[in-house]
Amino acid sequence: MAAFEDLREECIAAILSRTTPLDAGRLSLISKTFRSAADSDAVWDQFLSSDPTFIDSIISQSPFVANVPTKKALYLALSDRPIIIDDGKKSFQLDRKSGKKCFMLAARSLTVVRRDHQRYWDWIVVPDSRFPEVAKLNHVWWLEIREMINTVALSPNTRYGAYLVLKITGFHGFENLPVDLSVGVAGCNSSTKVVCFDPNMEPYLVPHNRSERLRWRSDGWLEIEMGEFFNSSLEHEELHMIVTETKTGEVK
Repeated sequence: MAAFEDLREECIAAILSRTTPLDAGRLSLISKTFRSAADSDAVWDQFLSSDPTFIDSIISQSPFVANVPTKKALYLALSDRPIIIDDGKKSFQLDRKSGKKCFMLAARSLTVVRRDHQRYWDWIVVPDSRFPEVAKLNHVWWLEIREMINTVALSPNTRYGAYLVLKITGFHGFENLPVDLSVGVAGCNSSTKVVCFDPNMEPYLVPHNRSERLRWRSDGWLEIEMGEFFNSSLEHEELHMIVTETKTGEVK
């Protein structure tokens, strides 16, 4: 280790920039030289994003991170809490340990069949939502929710999980009713599963998928994993996420 510490600080920084934010934090404890290298802009600039234009666009939409003094401070600010972007239709955050991009899509960005008919859906304010408004289901016979995100926006060579996030304050029509979830790139095979939105059901009673059920999140909302996707391509591809129950004709 003594020979390693004899390297110039810029050499150590170049090595650390090829690790992860978590590793850089741990290695900064080795010595003052390592700490100085681990805190340098050269290291954290690599952790921020392979697309500096994207980070610049996030900064332009988030004044509170515009004047941070260092790249490390910017990274910590972007990973500290979700940042609302795209006129309130999306949130962005860096994963603190890995630096991977995480997104949440607001209900307003989703394609929800008949969402503009108040008989079927309402748009309401929920205090503990990160977005200005959420979609409240009144009743539908045909449940269909779709969204797409371009894979270029995601971190490359990364396995992502797609989740549906919701609240249940009372419901009718979903008891023992299978709902179809799918995730996949357009033109390719999609990951599909059948789940039940009844949070009171025991796992072994969930139709066709005994391991899946709604789970509580730390923010008080419920979530269910729709599927996984490995983003291996740097090309523009459309990742589609779909929630449907259109087979039974039952009121929900």
